Amino acid sequence: MNQKLTNYLNGVFTPYDGVKSVTELKADLHSDLQERFRELKAEGKDDETAFKMTIESIGDIEQTILEVSNLSRSLERQVVTNFSGSSLAKSDFAGVTAHKGQFKGSALHGSDFSGADLTGSSFKASDVREAIFDGANLTDCSLSALDLRNASFNKTILVRTNFSKSGLDGAKFTGVRLTEVTLTLTDLRRTIFEGCLFDGVDFKHSDLSGQCFDGQTFIGVKFDKAALTEASFKGATFRNVSFQPGFALTNKYYRMIKTICFDGATMDKLTYAALKGMEVDLSKVTVI
Repeated sequence: MNQKLTNYLNGVFTPYDGVKSVTELKADLHSDLQERFRELKAEGKDDETAFKMTIESIGDIEQTILEVSNLSRSLERQVVTNFSGSSLAKSDFAGVTAHKGQFKGSALHGSDFSGADLTGSSFKASDVREAIFDGANLTDCSLSALDLRNASFNKTILVRTNFSKSGLDGAKFTGVRLTEVTLTLTDLRRTIFEGCLFDGVDFKHSDLSGQCFDGQTFIGVKFDKAALTEASFKGATFRNVSFQPGFALTNKYYRMIKTICFDGATMDKLTYAALKGMEVDLSKVTVI
């Protein structure tokens, strides 16, 4: 009868072979059940009755095993997704799922993250030059103090993503909807934006001098305290967009804001009024 209990447990635990915590649970449970079986036999129960009562005593064991397995695998994934201080140049991360991954002080030059789900991950003080994030999910990711030169962001999912103090020279954002993204304290003069929609984006304290945003859409965007000398917004669409100086309007800010080209742009009345009040040339702008 001891072997019958062993066979029963083997059958229940087979789908979870290799999960360490489940293996430990099986060993403990096997010992407890054997002891329970012996107690029932000592009470005068026949083998079949003792076996049935022993199995019933453990309740919904399959649900318990599943919960233990899921927790164990979750913890294992957390260990695997800590790549801080690693040398991972040209690594293949395409299509992986690495929620809350840690990439601090890592060498990731030329690595491929295309199609990866990196939700909640943190990249800090790492070399991410020429990395590919095409189609990747960077929701709630933090990218701080990085070298992202020539990185590719084609149709990348950017929701509440935070870029700060990072080098984005030559980095290319194509066909991207940036939703509640922050691009702060970042040099964006040579960053490429093509076919993008900026929704609730904050460019606070970033340098956008000479940047070309022609034909792109801006909704609820803040260009507060951003450098915009000679920036171009030809044919762009604006809704509730803010252009605020660091302090009171100074002659320097007036001169800078007047160098921006809005020819052919379309904007709502509030954005238009704010820029008009700063004596910006809006003669070729269409008001919605």
